[in-house]
Amino acid sequence: MPLDQRLTKDAKSPHTPMMQQYLRIKADYPTMLVFYRMGDFYELFHEDAEKAARVLGITLTARGASNGNPIKMCGVPFHSLDGYLAKLVKLGESCAICEQIGDPATSKGPVERKVMRVVTPGTLTDSDLLPEKSERPLLAVCMISQRKVVTTGLAWMSLASGAVKLMEFSGDARTVGARLQQELERIAPAEILCADGAELSPEHEIAHTQRVPDWHFDVVGGHKALLDQLAVATLTGFGADGLGAAFGAAGALLRYAQSTQGRGLQHVRSLSTETETEFIGLDAATRRNLELTETIRGQESPTLFSLLDHCRTAMGSRMLRHWLHHARRDQHVARSRHAAIGALAETDASGALSQTLAQVPDIERITTRIALLTARPRDLASLRDGLKQLPALRHAMQRSFAAGEESLLATIHSAIATPEACLDLLQRAVAEEPAAMVRDGGVFARGFDAELDELRGLSENAGQFLVDLETRERARTGIANLRVEYNKVHGFYIEVTHGQTDKVPEDYRRRQTLKNAERYITPELKVFEDKALSAQDKALVREKLLYDQLLADLAPHIGVLQTISQGLAQLDTLTALAVHALQHNWVVPVLVSEPCLDICEGRHPVVENQIERFIANDCQLKDERRLLLITGPNMGGKSTFMRQVALITLLAYIGSYVPATSATIGPIDRIFTRIGATDDLAGGRSTFMVEMTESAAILNGATEHSLVLMDEVGRGTSTFDGLALAWAIARHLIETSRSFTLFATHYFELTQLPDTHPTAANVHLSAVEHKDSIVFLHAVQAGPASQSYGLQVAQLAGVPQPVIKAARKHLARLESQALDRTTQLDLFALPCVDPEDEPAEAAPASGELLAALDGIDPDALTPREALEQLYLLKRLSAQ
Repeated sequence: MPLDQRLTKDAKSPHTPMMQQYLRIKADYPTMLVFYRMGDFYELFHEDAEKAARVLGITLTARGASNGNPIKMCGVPFHSLDGYLAKLVKLGESCAICEQIGDPATSKGPVERKVMRVVTPGTLTDSDLLPEKSERPLLAVCMISQRKVVTTGLAWMSLASGAVKLMEFSGDARTVGARLQQELERIAPAEILCADGAELSPEHEIAHTQRVPDWHFDVVGGHKALLDQLAVATLTGFGADGLGAAFGAAGALLRYAQSTQGRGLQHVRSLSTETETEFIGLDAATRRNLELTETIRGQESPTLFSLLDHCRTAMGSRMLRHWLHHARRDQHVARSRHAAIGALAETDASGALSQTLAQVPDIERITTRIALLTARPRDLASLRDGLKQLPALRHAMQRSFAAGEESLLATIHSAIATPEACLDLLQRAVAEEPAAMVRDGGVFARGFDAELDELRGLSENAGQFLVDLETRERARTGIANLRVEYNKVHGFYIEVTHGQTDKVPEDYRRRQTLKNAERYITPELKVFEDKALSAQDKALVREKLLYDQLLADLAPHIGVLQTISQGLAQLDTLTALAVHALQHNWVVPVLVSEPCLDICEGRHPVVENQIERFIANDCQLKDERRLLLITGPNMGGKSTFMRQVALITLLAYIGSYVPATSATIGPIDRIFTRIGATDDLAGGRSTFMVEMTESAAILNGATEHSLVLMDEVGRGTSTFDGLALAWAIARHLIETSRSFTLFATHYFELTQLPDTHPTAANVHLSAVEHKDSIVFLHAVQAGPASQSYGLQVAQLAGVPQPVIKAARKHLARLESQALDRTTQLDLFALPCVDPEDEPAEAAPASGELLAALDGIDPDALTPREALEQLYLLKRLSAQ
């Protein structure tokens, strides 16, 4: 029976008090798995239990009945919860964690329970649930339509870092839809919030999508929520003037984040606004084809990120990943990073910095957990030990920049100054090796709190106290066989035999009479007993109180710790890039304002590490040479050459050194790739349809400052269709887009393009044929290739020899037939017509018809205009 039906029947049908409590809580979280704390286990019931048992592989049971139905249930131990949550969140599930907040000893009926936190894919802060080297952003989308104009506002943040970012763009529905998809691919959110009434296309739902009420996206309310969160009177200083829909998205974002954490977001203190022109554009196909952080097969290595990630901290790895996907168009940003890498390499500081950075924990995420009051004792110990490394890091950096210099390294040096008050508090408060959880005790250092030290002393030194008391009492009373002892029933006591009772002092009070002895208690022993028996419990209570106070005392340092974490992340990333540049002989690129792409002896950064000897190649593109038509054999290295040019360009703009002898690069706004053959069968798109979709995106988006890689366009259809498309696409890129383009093809007919378009040039990847085999030289040379060597490559791939032999015969037959007609098919020549096929008498065309034909430009016609012209010509020919 569905849960809503059971809830409807609650008023009429009896449930146990505990199930009534559970159903009330579940009603507030109908779409989430509710983990209901019962003693040492978290239990799930009904549909939640069925789902969790299936997904987690745990046993589904049924106990008792509620409303006449068996109660299906499953559970997990409370100490193992994080492992199960990690698996569920990875699958896109959201979970509500319901804790016991009442005292079982005093509760009448079920213990009071409350959902203390909600775990969703986009609101993770626990180190056990988060991937160490990547962010899991939460993003909200707000769409406002006015007539035919749609304004879309985006607000997103990684709750583990706390930086809120805004973006807004407008246009017609189609334009906005394409732009939204592009931004979602760039941001890669783990969870998307949208209004109940909003319509998101299936391609936009790239992550777990959570629907929330429309009123959460109120623009005025969102603006006020941002002001309150940042504790400012205006957002002018954040560059957020004039936004509207983005404020609505921010309001929903903050409300949702606060509700999942069950408290305020102390660490959310920064806001930035991003624009379309800020970063070099990379669509999903380009990110995939260039294998920035994931291979085409979905593996984590070998990729550009795995190659460069020499970072010693998780903060640095996350920043490096962000840089790779968010290269700034502003050349000043890249130049400042180049200078920093050069300074670190020149002073040889990278080695010392790497060793010290290895001892720094993830300060960014620890700071977030402090703000959310979820930090564990060992988080604080790690933070303390990490902050101790700051002086050594600053000292190692000092040789890399001059005093008073305004450089990136100088800025970082200032940012990682030691927060003395914060470090002093942590050193005084936290034990050298604290327990994992506060409930286990042993968190605080001795000397931090006198009351706690006394409680610990009572608990730890009770035996010595009893020995000392027994010695003193024997001396005071003269009773040689007096004993001070303890048992669980009667507690602490002084035992005296009946023969010695006349020596008992007046302050002794009889506690128990035995056959041969009397047992007494004294005021001193009673005080000690009261303290000793409850010392451990009181110590744990005291530690919990002190820990809550410690987190509160650390709250004022959150801003400083976030600044330090950002500085350390930058330093770690720059150090990693410097280490790689030194190890692999990379050079500093030159970024210029003139349009050019001049790479001398460039290498593919990933491939050169996978093979024994890599052949370096040049690439020169400039205003008068904008398209390179690349021909050559399969396996000859065309795709590698194209990708390396794109990667070198991207590396230069993220601020890295590059694998080349020299590189001079002008302004770049976007990088496009159309490489490889893939399909989208689930989306109803064939390989050729995917190819044409990607080509359309390039032709519609590329500008004169874009870098375009086109590989084997038109191969998914018939020869003449594909050839015509490839020619038209290449001509459009030359004449209209005027982009810097690398255009690889096996259509040799296209090599005639440079004859009519001077900004195009032919190059080819060389190969040498010996008998029936082929040797690839992988060298880029001027001019077109002589042939494709397809049969030789097929032979290398293991195609059976009879097939190769038959193919050679058929190829020879085709070539002889082609030679009978013409030396090579020419796309640009008029078709040859057999005289025998011509009609006996051709009716002369009228002057009006010829004039109409002369006035038609086929390349400039829309489909509708072409149809109208066709009807016109038909009418004229009939006259």
